[in-house]
Amino acid sequence: MGEPNSDSASELLHLKTTAAAVAQAHLAPRAAEIDREARWPRENFQALAQAGLLGLTVPRQFGGLGQGFAGLVTVVQELARACSSTALCFGMHCVASKVLSVSPTPGQAQRYLEPIARGEHVTTLALSEPGTGVHFYLPQVSFSPENDAFVVNGTKSFVSNGGYADSYVISAMAESAEYDPGTFSTMVVDGDAAGMQWEESWEGLGMRGNASRGVRLRDVRVPSGNLLGREGDETWHLFEVVAPYFQAAMAAVYAGIAGAAVDLAASHLRERRYAHTDRPLGETELLTHRLGEVWIAADSAWAYVLHAARLGDLQGPKARSLMACKSRAVEAAVHVTNETLTLAGGRAFAANHPLGRLLRDARAGHVMAPSTDLLKNWIGRLSLDLPLL
Repeated sequence: MGEPNSDSASELLHLKTTAAAVAQAHLAPRAAEIDREARWPRENFQALAQAGLLGLTVPRQFGGLGQGFAGLVTVVQELARACSSTALCFGMHCVASKVLSVSPTPGQAQRYLEPIARGEHVTTLALSEPGTGVHFYLPQVSFSPENDAFVVNGTKSFVSNGGYADSYVISAMAESAEYDPGTFSTMVVDGDAAGMQWEESWEGLGMRGNASRGVRLRDVRVPSGNLLGREGDETWHLFEVVAPYFQAAMAAVYAGIAGAAVDLAASHLRERRYAHTDRPLGETELLTHRLGEVWIAADSAWAYVLHAARLGDLQGPKARSLMACKSRAVEAAVHVTNETLTLAGGRAFAANHPLGRLLRDARAGHVMAPSTDLLKNWIGRLSLDLPLL
């Protein structure tokens, strides 16, 4: 949750206004180039840092903005309307920042949280692995204690901000221990740690600027002081912090994509005219009807995301709507981008049309762990009072 009064209407409005200004001045002009070149949005992160947004989820006592779910989704949704890749990368940074903020030692606060709040440090999650797929909570990367450090070995996959972040929140299991959640731990690894071998960036269909990469950890020495919480706390971190904040952030990304698609379609219907009548397409009843349908779909998805975020701030991370909001937003984004592509006609099928980029970005949401199917399974189990795992 956020800090007391951190989600007041005036504060959320200020965050929304700040994020929108950064998005329009910096993110929107670079979105097509970032997608075309599959380039990590370094300049956009510099702009976010200058705007004071990198410390969005860092507690105020460490210089951050102390925001919870509502503040997080408000900012991320505004960014996503301009550049999906930047919004996703920023969301990952915010979730990792939240993990670091849960129970930091004085050393961790000084080394990570305070620089993040000052806009000098980017962090991210490195949880997924090649062998466990969407089951991101089951690490096979291992660690063993050695003097005042842990020696970490294994491979992480699909690490957003990979190779560009200053630190990585990873999960790992105790070497030679029984494969049980009680042996899983969470720690933070510095980006310049010796033994981190980055693979080439993944050339994705969508979200092409998120620098999603695999990394091999070969005898990486992680100071024992970089353990987050206690040994064996990984499952708690993942389901009490990572999962709810991740779902909220990613839901806001896809709600933003849907909203941006509706805006593009509306602009097309206003500006495009029939040559034989000089009347805009927007005066065609069928087209306005279909535009109304996608507007309702996009707006209702965003309303649900904001509802889930507010419930999360009131009830805590176990609010079931937080588990559902990503699947709701992704389904809306895929539907809306597909329909608006049709509304915009043949011109939207040009290879460089922004609606095509939004459609590709939206489609990434279904397969990004935890996948839509896995989330629905979890929601069903919760509805039957069954354990998630």
